[in-house]
Amino acid sequence: MIIPINTPDIDKEEIREVTAVLSEKSLTSSSFDGGKRVQQFEKLLSKFVKSKFAVAVNSGTAALQASLYAIDIKPGDEVLVPSFTFVATANSVKSVGAKPIFVDILKDNYTMDPNDLRKKITRRTKAIIPVHLYGHMAYMYEILEIAKKKNIKIIEDASQSLGSKLKGKHSGTFSHLGCFSLYGGKIITSGEGGAIVTDDKKLFEKLKQIRNHGLSKNNLITTLGLNFRLSEINAAIAKIQMKKLPRLINERKNNAQILTDLLENDDVIIPTQRKNETVNWYLYTIAIKNRDKVMKKLNASGIGARVYYSPSIHETPYYKTRLRLPNTEWAASHVISLPVHPKVRKQDLVRMKKILLENRN
Repeated sequence: MIIPINTPDIDKEEIREVTAVLSEKSLTSSSFDGGKRVQQFEKLLSKFVKSKFAVAVNSGTAALQASLYAIDIKPGDEVLVPSFTFVATANSVKSVGAKPIFVDILKDNYTMDPNDLRKKITRRTKAIIPVHLYGHMAYMYEILEIAKKKNIKIIEDASQSLGSKLKGKHSGTFSHLGCFSLYGGKIITSGEGGAIVTDDKKLFEKLKQIRNHGLSKNNLITTLGLNFRLSEINAAIAKIQMKKLPRLINERKNNAQILTDLLENDDVIIPTQRKNETVNWYLYTIAIKNRDKVMKKLNASGIGARVYYSPSIHETPYYKTRLRLPNTEWAASHVISLPVHPKVRKQDLVRMKKILLENRN
């Protein structure tokens, strides 16, 4: 049996809720506030992360795009992003006509390096998008301090970090806007979907317009918008998933701890949780010398280990630059993500350790 890197936790509750939507024939809604289940999901999410507002959209990428529109990012503006992340972060910037400027990462948790960030700021810099990669929190207090001095807006890409916290504060709530993904492989899912959280009422109202073709409550177009609406079917799944989230995080945490205990004294760089940090353990990412050999052995043994992300964005054909990002390039050639989702058993984790030990040299 192959153990996938991630798998959705779907059961009778989600099926029952989706069936109810189909029975009601209320598959979606174009109303300003969204459909009934969209609003229910938004309330559950904002309560969970302790934000004032949440706006559901149809993908994590849409969440980033809508957020960039909401803070008036325009063609020619520069937005600072890590290269070591999923390409959607950079693509969303390109999609609004702005230019992504790539920032190196720190080796300790693969998130944006505040020192390199500081060096990349120019007079054209209008926003920063730190990514909480693998569920690990970016160095938000340092990034916030830099942004405040330069009057630069921040959008958090929290697509992988729902439930992660720093000093008790949830990812996505440190800045103007926080973006989450509900893609099928995320910690919770709606199949496809996303959401934005904010404490700013004006941004909240503007985001609701942006997700619905720019239409206001009075059906007037006062801003640019697209169809970023989340359907009632997707929201029905998301609503049930939100109720499972604390349990799912706890089960991942337990598996991550078992794997850490197993690998602690081996020749493998294991992920760590910083002081005052709570990680949701979306992915358990190690670094090892002979990464490609180890990957093949794990996959051949039915362990769905994956590499996230190689090549890094700045080394892909579309974004190819002469820019050197040493830590990003090192990570892209050394990291492997291992599954720790709730379906993974202790014997699976022991098997991972055995394969790593046998193939580390």
